Amino acid sequence: MKKRLQDKVAIITGAGCVGPGWGNGRSMAYRFMEEGASILAVDKSQDTLTETLEVCAPFGKKIKTHICDATNGEAVSDMMDVCLESFGRLDILVNNVGGSKRGGPVELTEEDWDSQIDHNLKTVFLGCKFAIPHMEKTGGGAIVNIASTSGIRWSGSAQVAYAATKAGVIQMSRVIAVEYASRKIRVNSILPGQLHTPMVEARLADQRTGGDVGKLLEQRQSRIPLGFMGDGRDTANAAVFLASEEARFVTGTELIVDGGMTARCD
Repeated sequence: MKKRLQDKVAIITGAGCVGPGWGNGRSMAYRFMEEGASILAVDKSQDTLTETLEVCAPFGKKIKTHICDATNGEAVSDMMDVCLESFGRLDILVNNVGGSKRGGPVELTEEDWDSQIDHNLKTVFLGCKFAIPHMEKTGGGAIVNIASTSGIRWSGSAQVAYAATKAGVIQMSRVIAVEYASRKIRVNSILPGQLHTPMVEARLADQRTGGDVGKLLEQRQSRIPLGFMGDGRDTANAAVFLASEEARFVTGTELIVDGGMTARCD
């Protein structure tokens, strides 16, 4: 049976992870390779990619790594060139760089606001800007942008810049999807909710509960009707679908991966 991404070439940014386990980027790299794709796994440092390479080792040499500052246009353009030099084409782009800063408009510094715009929104813009011309040359492609449920609802803490940028990713994806639909380039967003990824232990617990991981996990799980937290593999399964021909008639929309959280009215 043909695999769902057989012979496709994908760039996945943020393909490393802040710690052991299944973050979104690492999970997507694994699942894409499991489904037959070749991967350019991109992150800001080689150290973050080490475990990603280890878990993807069973799939052979169809993965290459690249270090890139995804907020820098020249670096992102070079990333596209590396992909073409390595694999000859580009079929799929997953824009997965992002991260949150806590604070409302009064507490958040201007510097942190600017950083969030660059980190969460500009990276998606640059990825699309430099990937689309290559996709046009080969007759189309799929772009999957990782947004967040924070872009459409209150998520339990004030993070105004993160919420605003993720809302921006959602609307930017819709606009690009309509503009390039006639050129067979599909663009969609995934909105993960309260996942248990390595980010919880590495960063969020310090931001939200003074380092108390157990308390943070309890808070997050209490918001989920299904009664358990997903992880990066759930985001990855959604990305495989949106990148595959199974989603050939799906563009300009969002796939929410949150165990029912956003369906609640409380």
